[in-house]
Amino acid sequence: MTASPASASPSVVQATQDDAAGQFEALARARNFAQPLLLNAELDTGEPVLAHADGTATILEAIGGSQTMQAAVYLVYASEYLNKPQEVISKAFGSGHADLAMATARLIRVQRQARAAALDSLPAEVQTENVRKMLLAFSRDLRVVLLRLASRLQTLRHYAASKRPVPRALATESLQVFAPLANRLGIWQIKWELEDLSFRFLEPDTYREVARWLDEKRIEREQYMQRLQTQVQTALQQQGLQAQVQGRPKHIYSIVKKMRGKSLDFSRVFDLRALRVIVDSVADCYTALSWIHTHFAPVTQEFDDYIVKPKPNGYQSLHTVVRDEQGRAIEVQIRTQDMHEHAEHGVAAHWAYKEAGAKGYAGISADTEASTRMAVLRQLLAWQRDLVGNDGQEGQSANAAMASDRIYVLTPNAAVMELPQDATPIDFAYALHTDIGHRCRGARVDGAMVPLNTRLQNGQTVEVTTVKEGGPSRDWLNLELGFLASSRARAKVRAWFNAQATEQTVARGREAVEKLLQREGKTAIKLEDLAAQLGFKSAEALFEVVGKDEFSLRNIEVLLHPQQPTLAPDDYVLLKKSKATQAPSKGGVLVVGLDSLLTQLARCCKPAPPDDIVGYVTRGKGVSIHRADCHSFQQMLIKDSARVIDVAWGEADDPSRVYPVDVAIEAFDRQGLLRDISEVFAKEKMNVIGVQTQSIRDMAFMTFTIEVGDSRRLQKVLSSVREVGGVRAARRR
Repeated sequence: MTASPASASPSVVQATQDDAAGQFEALARARNFAQPLLLNAELDTGEPVLAHADGTATILEAIGGSQTMQAAVYLVYASEYLNKPQEVISKAFGSGHADLAMATARLIRVQRQARAAALDSLPAEVQTENVRKMLLAFSRDLRVVLLRLASRLQTLRHYAASKRPVPRALATESLQVFAPLANRLGIWQIKWELEDLSFRFLEPDTYREVARWLDEKRIEREQYMQRLQTQVQTALQQQGLQAQVQGRPKHIYSIVKKMRGKSLDFSRVFDLRALRVIVDSVADCYTALSWIHTHFAPVTQEFDDYIVKPKPNGYQSLHTVVRDEQGRAIEVQIRTQDMHEHAEHGVAAHWAYKEAGAKGYAGISADTEASTRMAVLRQLLAWQRDLVGNDGQEGQSANAAMASDRIYVLTPNAAVMELPQDATPIDFAYALHTDIGHRCRGARVDGAMVPLNTRLQNGQTVEVTTVKEGGPSRDWLNLELGFLASSRARAKVRAWFNAQATEQTVARGREAVEKLLQREGKTAIKLEDLAAQLGFKSAEALFEVVGKDEFSLRNIEVLLHPQQPTLAPDDYVLLKKSKATQAPSKGGVLVVGLDSLLTQLARCCKPAPPDDIVGYVTRGKGVSIHRADCHSFQQMLIKDSARVIDVAWGEADDPSRVYPVDVAIEAFDRQGLLRDISEVFAKEKMNVIGVQTQSIRDMAFMTFTIEVGDSRRLQKVLSSVREVGGVRAARRR
């Protein structure tokens, strides 16, 4: 347990006094700093800014807010008149004051813009987005909650005092957003006043009617309650209880809600009296309850024990309704002093850790920071859920639609993470950091181990476990398995696999190039220089196209031996003798202007009708026929353009004439992949004469050599190949 200030050691008491003195000095300095900047400034409500800051600071003081928070109020509004507010405030008051002031100032601007867009109403989508931004701002610094609640209450007080017309959007937001927030955090002082003032502005006639009827019975009610208070307090003291008995104020909005919720007429509601009994201990609470139930007639269905089962925001008390001898109903609340403090101030009583540092402040240890943040953040998330559908059925549908695509979960350090609906622990891991997502291997939700495809819920605390090295699983991309809900996370997983495939392709290309240079005895050549001579920006770019079989090694040989530009056969496995390798029939390719000139189809690009073709005169092997877009031909054209001649496809005497064409396929490797792709070619009646395949990790890289009479048919076949399970790419080489 944390020692109270009264029982603390002299050194602790002195430290507490020093902290308090330092805060008071900061408050005075902050007001003096802001005063000349705010002297003639007004808010859009018409209220002088300095007066608003003074009123907000007074409200914070009343609910137990520290002087550091009160000082921040002045700095929030002063920041709007500074060129570099973060820098200036940090130098003058420290980074803590600056961060709080700037976070609050940003949220104020967001809310002003939202109200301006809403005009005289508050559409569901505007309210939901506003609440979302408020939640995220609150989660980063919980003190922002108190600053905004106090500021909004001061604004409503100003409108009440000045009797100026109140924008309906502001009053609606105060009643539907800020009052439920104060309720969730247990700050009753602010909750009741926000509700009464907002209701006064939204339904002035009803408010005045209820206020008039309350006033008519005020004298009679006060006399009766005074007698009742004295009677109960005296009796309880005779029972040995140190009890304080007070009259509890009735709030107009709570009266109207009870009347409407329980379909009661005004007379039945107004006859309710209210007492609050404050005692020393929990045991005394039940002793007092027993006496009251003995001397008055209890209304059994109106009894609630919030001590055994506290409300979600931590509120504790005994609630009962009894009737006196005349049958008049009396509401009674029984609680301890600590329960009463929490009921009045809520989480404000625990905010001191922010100013405490490691020493603790005002009896609260800094060790409780994480648990305090966790408890408060859970209430913020519950508040956000409460707001879905608080405008009736139509508003409920619109709000639900806006809110249903997001959830908010907590890290073990109580930071709020915003995720898409149905997000999993893997989505959470990627939201933290890409590398954490890649290495994620396990997760705990609210302390219990769960599968990685578990759907997270609002308010849960999530912790992931990782390995030192590794990457994502391909199963994560399978939508049916439900590992990822975030498109951003899916994109990161795909990027990882693409990077792995590229890395493997580059490694394969590097190996091929280095082996070629070894065979040629050219290992002294710098790879970067070689790539530059071939027209590439870097050696990595050269290796990638070589690894993809998009750039023939013959180009490098031509560069190394420009006097021998002819092409060597490609390496592929012959499955059966190709008809295209038989003696060429007359009319296959025509050399424009020449007859009976030996021609051969280049094996680097394997042209086939009706491809655009060009001829290149070789030394001793006739004319080599290339596709016009052939990369090897483009390199030879640069070296010796005089050897290029015009050629064209001739009229084939043999309609069964076919040409070999290479098709490159990349796919996720699996059993039966080669069979499935081969079946596509067989179905399309295309003869496969060669296959070259290589598997690296989980990827298969395949080259099929097929015979076609017309290359235009190839596009249809490639479309069918791409539909085979696991195939990522299929293209003609």
